[in-house]
Amino acid sequence: MKIQNYINGKFENPINGEFIDNYNPSNGEVYGQIANSTSEDVEKAYEAAAKAFPSWSNTTLEERSKILSKIANLIVEKLDILAEAESKDNGKPISLAKQIDIPRAAENFQFYANAITQFSSEAHESIGLNAINFTLRQPIGVVGCISPWNLPLYLFTWKIAPAIAAGNCVVAKPSEVTPMTAYLLSEILNEAGLPKGVLNIVHGLGTSTGQAIVEHPNIKAISFTGGTKTGAHIARIAAPMFKKLSLELGGKNPNIIFSDCDYDKMLATTIRTSFANQGQICLCGSRIFVEAQIYERFKRDFIKEVKKLKVGHPSKRKTAIGALVSKEHLEKIESFVAIAENEGARILCGGLEVTVPGFENGYYFQPTVIEVTDNSCRVNQEEIFGPIVSIMPFKTDAEALQLANDTKYGLSATLWTNNLNRTMQFSKQLQTGIVWVNTWMLRDLRTPFGGKKASGIGREGGFEALRFFTEPKNICIHYE
Repeated sequence: MKIQNYINGKFENPINGEFIDNYNPSNGEVYGQIANSTSEDVEKAYEAAAKAFPSWSNTTLEERSKILSKIANLIVEKLDILAEAESKDNGKPISLAKQIDIPRAAENFQFYANAITQFSSEAHESIGLNAINFTLRQPIGVVGCISPWNLPLYLFTWKIAPAIAAGNCVVAKPSEVTPMTAYLLSEILNEAGLPKGVLNIVHGLGTSTGQAIVEHPNIKAISFTGGTKTGAHIARIAAPMFKKLSLELGGKNPNIIFSDCDYDKMLATTIRTSFANQGQICLCGSRIFVEAQIYERFKRDFIKEVKKLKVGHPSKRKTAIGALVSKEHLEKIESFVAIAENEGARILCGGLEVTVPGFENGYYFQPTVIEVTDNSCRVNQEEIFGPIVSIMPFKTDAEALQLANDTKYGLSATLWTNNLNRTMQFSKQLQTGIVWVNTWMLRDLRTPFGGKKASGIGREGGFEALRFFTEPKNICIHYE
């Protein structure tokens, strides 16, 4: 199968006629090809978007809302097809795609279908000056959306939905590693009646297609989710061009466990925070800090539960850990086990590649727990983005807070305690954009999402995304 670009409502081959291979992570085999687009294709997509913008930006909110709702409904109707495609393309268990990824993609469109009708402007009466100020929130124009491979349709729609809801037209690029559901979304867009040119999906490599989107002089905003190194590269290009930037980047999230927690709930949730989606979620708690008085108990119980996790083919019902997304990523994960051992850490369980019968060339790896004694080690400081977590004890609240904040990242943190004072102090002092207390990944789409430090700039979600995808204009009227 050949995945084509979606430009001006039509499927098209890349102008250069070149395609790149698309691999199935579960067996390591090529099962399709992806358009290898260049700046010429991006320019064509931009022209379609620019042509569509005057009409789309003046479409009524009710009409935009109706179209976004239709897209959401069609995603729900095609749940099984989309989930199977996501699992095959990404390597994640199909059960996860059905329960989380595809429903959330539909929710993203439905949320912004509703949110745009409630997104209001501001007015300020200047008493005594006979003046009134009001603020318009106008769409930017043509914007660029670049999404990652770990939650392909989930995060692709998280960007696109608010962008088009706000009246913009979009040139979007999904990850070249996981392009299938974005391609299937293109078919849904036509079925839902989205006008031609409002959303254009261009496939290809980040170093060429993505680069062309970021460099384009008339694409006025970039929303990117991915690695911190790539985010820094984008900022170096976009900042001097005065583009608006929203960068959701890496994480090295602390999971802080105190002895007064609800132990059973904590243990079950920590398995998820560690290994959901093979640990390939930017919000996974990859550094686990445990209060010393329950450390040995936690270590014993946690390892026992981790060893129960079944590594297997994504389509199998009992599979808890599917395939990693690519061979290159598998090799990166393996390298960190060697790094940990060289730094003197202890591999408590896992640490090895897995051969799944019948799928011997797939990219499988054991869920891995590493005991460290120094938070400055590479395993605790670098984003691994796989089924590897470290554990380490602490003795005091101050030490736990210091360890948690001692990283260049600041995306999220999870805190397990039933002490209200501690909850409030940690919630304020943790240097992260998100803090979960006695839970994880409990999301309300109205809330701002994003991180501090090297985890990015800007916020997504709720009205924050609609503010990002619009420009405020103040108007002052004086009257006698």
